Order: sequence, then structure tokens, then C-alpha cells
Amino acid sequence: MSDSLDARMRDGIDDQVAEAFDAYLADRLAEPGPLRASLARGRSAGVVLGTVGLGALATALAPTGGAVVCWIWGAIAVIDLVWLLTARRR
Repeated sequence: MSDSLDARMRDGIDDQVAEAFDAYLADRLAEPGPLRASLARGRSAGVVLGTVGLGALATALAPTGGAVVCWIWGAIAVIDLVWLLTARRR
């Protein structure tokens, strides 16, 4: 009897946690952010997707050294952040 009660309590707690997490994610997705602001202003996400695509290609063609790959993705991160932040200013 106590095993089934424990299982039901665990299931109830799991359901409550899942509902709270879903509500939290819905609230976070509703908040404005740089990507949402840039899309609302009519700017496409093509720059971000293009840099990620070029980064994947550059990573595949890069020499085996890890430093080159780190520089590539660091530059991509800077380009994407600048693009997103300039969308927020306008």
C-alpha cells in the first residue's frame, strides 16, 4: 500500500514540476530579446544562419589544430552579437 502511495506522490510531484517548468519557459519565450527584436524590425536571421553555416564549413576544412577552430567560432560569436545588438538599438 505504501509503495503505491509513494509512486502516486512522486507522479504528482513530477506533474507539478513539469507544469511549473512549462509555465517558466512560456514566460521566458514571451520576453523580448535581441533576436526577437531584430525579427520584429524586419531583419532576417540570414546573417546568423550564414555565419553558422560558414563556421561549420570552415571547421570541416580547418587543420587539426584546435586553436584555429576556436578563433573561427570566436569571430562568428562576435559577428552575431554585434548584428543582434545593433538590431536592438534601432
